[in-house]
Amino acid sequence: MAKPGSSAAVLLLLLGFLSSVCADTLLSAPLNVTIRELEVNSAVVTWEILEGEPVIGFAITQQKKDVHMLRFIQEVNTTTRSCALWDLDEDTEYIIHVQSISLGGSSPPSQPVLFRTPKESEKMASKSPDEVTMEEVGQAAQLRAGELIIIVVVLVMWAGVIALFCRQYDIIKDNEPNNNKDKAKNSSECSTPEHPQGGLLRSNV
Repeated sequence: MAKPGSSAAVLLLLLGFLSSVCADTLLSAPLNVTIRELEVNSAVVTWEILEGEPVIGFAITQQKKDVHMLRFIQEVNTTTRSCALWDLDEDTEYIIHVQSISLGGSSPPSQPVLFRTPKESEKMASKSPDEVTMEEVGQAAQLRAGELIIIVVVLVMWAGVIALFCRQYDIIKDNEPNNNKDKAKNSSECSTPEHPQGGLLRSNV
């Protein structure tokens, strides 16, 4: 039978081991949480972590200001330090928190970050005249492709017309000698008319 003193010692050792494990796995809150690439309906949030922490993922809490509804984004088995926020409402304020995730649990949430999405009109006004979006590039490429197709079709039609003209010209040219022979034959027949009685007219001496 174990003595009470030895049982207490074992319990203290176990508690010390668990506390050391928890201390090793305790994460710090993410730092320098920043909003980048802010658009009307999307944004990108980035952050940093302390070097050497066993982070295997992240969790983001997204909330509209003065609204209790939350969106929770979590991803594990990744070392990325950024996340895209999508399906946002224009001209709306949002609050986000970021947490790091390890095998031992989650870190405390980061300091809250408040940002507002721009209006569509403001975004269009802020775009410089020389700025070209990917959608505009795609439309321009489609227009160029359509123009090339039209040019090719017109060239093919002209080639067909020229080929048909050359063929008709060759046929007409081949028929010209036959027409000349017929004309010559007709003229020779007309130059030696025959007498109705079958002889030539002769003058009496």
